[in-house]
Amino acid sequence: MAEPLLTIEGLRIEATAYPPGEPPRDVVLVEDVSFALEKGKVLGLIGESGAGKSTIGLSSMAYGRGGVRLTGGAIRLNGRDIRLAGSSDLRKLRGREVTYVAQSAAAAFNPALRLMDQVIETSLRHGILSKEAAEKRAISLFRKLGLPNPESIGRRYPHQVSGGQLQRVMTAMALCPKPDLVIFDEPTTALDVTTQIEVLAAIKEAIADTGVAALYITHDLAVVAQVADAIMVLRAGKKVEYGTTQQIIETPREDYTRALVSVRSIDHKEKAEAELVLSVRNVTARYRGTNFDVLKNINVDLPAGQTLAVVGESGSGKSTLARVITGLLPASRGEINFAGRVLSPELRARSKDDLRELQMIYQMADTAMNPRQTVGTIIGRPLEFYFGLKGEARRKRVQELLDQIEMGSGYIDRYPAELSGGQKQRVCIARALAAKPKLIICDEVTSALDPLVADGILKLLLELQAQEHVAYLFITHDLATVRAIADRIAVMYRGEVVRYGTKTDVLSPPFDDYTDLLLSSVPEMKLGWLEKVIETRSMEAAGN
Repeated sequence: MAEPLLTIEGLRIEATAYPPGEPPRDVVLVEDVSFALEKGKVLGLIGESGAGKSTIGLSSMAYGRGGVRLTGGAIRLNGRDIRLAGSSDLRKLRGREVTYVAQSAAAAFNPALRLMDQVIETSLRHGILSKEAAEKRAISLFRKLGLPNPESIGRRYPHQVSGGQLQRVMTAMALCPKPDLVIFDEPTTALDVTTQIEVLAAIKEAIADTGVAALYITHDLAVVAQVADAIMVLRAGKKVEYGTTQQIIETPREDYTRALVSVRSIDHKEKAEAELVLSVRNVTARYRGTNFDVLKNINVDLPAGQTLAVVGESGSGKSTLARVITGLLPASRGEINFAGRVLSPELRARSKDDLRELQMIYQMADTAMNPRQTVGTIIGRPLEFYFGLKGEARRKRVQELLDQIEMGSGYIDRYPAELSGGQKQRVCIARALAAKPKLIICDEVTSALDPLVADGILKLLLELQAQEHVAYLFITHDLATVRAIADRIAVMYRGEVVRYGTKTDVLSPPFDDYTDLLLSSVPEMKLGWLEKVIETRSMEAAGN
């Protein structure tokens, strides 16, 4: 048998930690990880944040990000141990034998250069292709990846294409120099489900057509199951399980893998009718300085103690609706009834009770908290502002809230930097609950979290809803989340509600075209799902 393209044996990776108020210390990020990857095959690396997925992926090009050090084991690419290679050899290797596709294409492209110049740069710099040949290959890849106007799209700048298109252009950039290995680092995580399936299908087809080997890094097992031949499950820098995709999906051996396979198994029954806490009537809105409506005649209701999921792709108007409800963007027409009263369109004109009873939890907990304040101060701020609690009374209430979010008082004096992503989001939930609200707007609160952590947050929110009788307006593009938490659903598309009703009604056929597309784009945990969807859509397109 031919030697594998990439062989990693006993990999050990370390970094130096700098704990606040403590001397620096070395920490092990990855320990004793081994695997082999053959030409033309795809290995999925899956696990939660901090599992070591990206660190291992980057090690296959002998690179350590942010002070990370490769301290043990062997990394053989094309028969040689690249850990022993000098800087000159590594520069020749990176971009020629191995390339990298980052999670955020928007952050990876130079906004001042045209797409074509960036796509062909590596091929020219390494002398792999002439400019004419590189441009010809790039256009061929644009076509293969399903990009519009493949002959001319390269003349555009990054801001002139959509996020999904930019991610495909980045894939073309990685494939252009004809590498042996491509590292895909969460390439579809930041995309809507409708865009994700297009990019996923394009990546799968490009891998098959070019014969390149790939490491596919993700925290979504349903996604990696569609492209990988084998999967390695990682946790805290160590291998949990390693096997074929079929074995991992159908007969997982380890408890952690079984938990990943069964994630989002929450069975939430929609509640009976109740008095409305929120009624949005004929709301139309546009941003200042523009002459077009971003929301058009929106009508939705939310009963007390229930959850309305607002779902749709990026740009559909979900977060804009939240801005109108909170008063950050005044509606140009229509009105919002909340808790039996009409809310002023302007935030500054609203009463203290309006502010207290309508709270918001944001997608990125990192940016929603002051990093220089302790957890106790962050949760305690609304207690003091709305209820005048101070001193021991405030601290006691903070401890109660920490118990309620299942963290305990031991976290009261910690800073955000000392918390995990899930813990930070729980603190944001506690801060919102501190105001004793009637409605909490949850804006993509689980989309930045790993599946198991997100599952825990959703279960917590449902428990808190039962305890506090609080209503949620839950903004998301994740249909699995919608099924797990919603009582009612509003499907938005281009600023309009195209489907609205109870969860049972909205998720039952017959569907309008957009809702059908949305529901059919959610990856399922089964082999061959992607091929079946592609085949179905091809047949439908041919029929039209």
